[in-house]
Amino acid sequence: MRAMVLTTKGAPLQPVERPDPVPGAGEIRVRVEACAVCRTDLHVVDGDLPDPHLPLVPGHEIVGIVEALGEGVTTHAIGRRVGIPWLGGTCGCCSYCESDRENLCDEPVFTGYTRDGGFATHVVARADYAFALDGFDDPVAVAPLMCAGLIGWRSLKMAGPARRIGIYGFGAAAHIIAQVCRYQGREVYAFTRDGDEAAQTMALSLGAVWAGGSLEAPPVVLDAAIIFAPVGDLVPAALKAVAKGGRVVCGGIYMSDIPRFPYRLLWEERQVLSVANLTRADAVEFLALAPVAGVKTTTTVYPLERANEALADLRAGRFQGAAVLVP
Repeated sequence: MRAMVLTTKGAPLQPVERPDPVPGAGEIRVRVEACAVCRTDLHVVDGDLPDPHLPLVPGHEIVGIVEALGEGVTTHAIGRRVGIPWLGGTCGCCSYCESDRENLCDEPVFTGYTRDGGFATHVVARADYAFALDGFDDPVAVAPLMCAGLIGWRSLKMAGPARRIGIYGFGAAAHIIAQVCRYQGREVYAFTRDGDEAAQTMALSLGAVWAGGSLEAPPVVLDAAIIFAPVGDLVPAALKAVAKGGRVVCGGIYMSDIPRFPYRLLWEERQVLSVANLTRADAVEFLALAPVAGVKTTTTVYPLERANEALADLRAGRFQGAAVLVP
């Protein structure tokens, strides 16, 4: 197999050849067709997230074909297309797992962080954390759904029944979840980096009723806001924009420090919530909803060997939608 490997935090990924991995009990080996590049991959590579399992193959928005089955696997068949997400395994016995909150598991496994991921030609995953993608015929198009879509969906659920929703940071997750909002009859107000006319144009094309700079005041009071940009300064800005009782959902795994802000912005029962990982139930729900809602992803394709370029372009905001690596 070929892989792009992180050996030192903050260093470029290195091309490596290895023997094809052998699935253990309860695991499957997948031939990777596509792996989207997530901002979380940047946080892993740049060292924002502590203690990655080095040397590491990043990547957790994986789509591929089952090529081999480990002992005891009966839920997947060779030749089936599956998706592999960020949450790669849980203990199943802690208080969180036993209360249907496996996303908060005390001993989780994360694809592309604590175990090798999809910036490679092959990957091994737990069979019970790989999702059948029957009916999804384009692996490049579906790859961003495996994290940007799933975390976007969990963030939207946590926002509650809000009709007017502000989305801060219009990247991969936002461009997917805006389409779900449109399908559900919600109004989207898109906040982008100042001067990013391309992102604002994209947001409007996907159904947003307004698009402006990240610190602009929206034309109406919002019921809720979702922050996908990893910028702590946006939390008080979003609180200022939402109505009494409104929610501000922080949808990323990493965010810069939130600055001090006056209590009056939080008062009147406004809430600040964070999203942690996903549950398998989230994935089942969203993968059933996405085709019905007509979700279409915008992608920029890179060969596997250009993974460093894809990461650099994501860091600099040089494309709209999602980058996808294809071996």
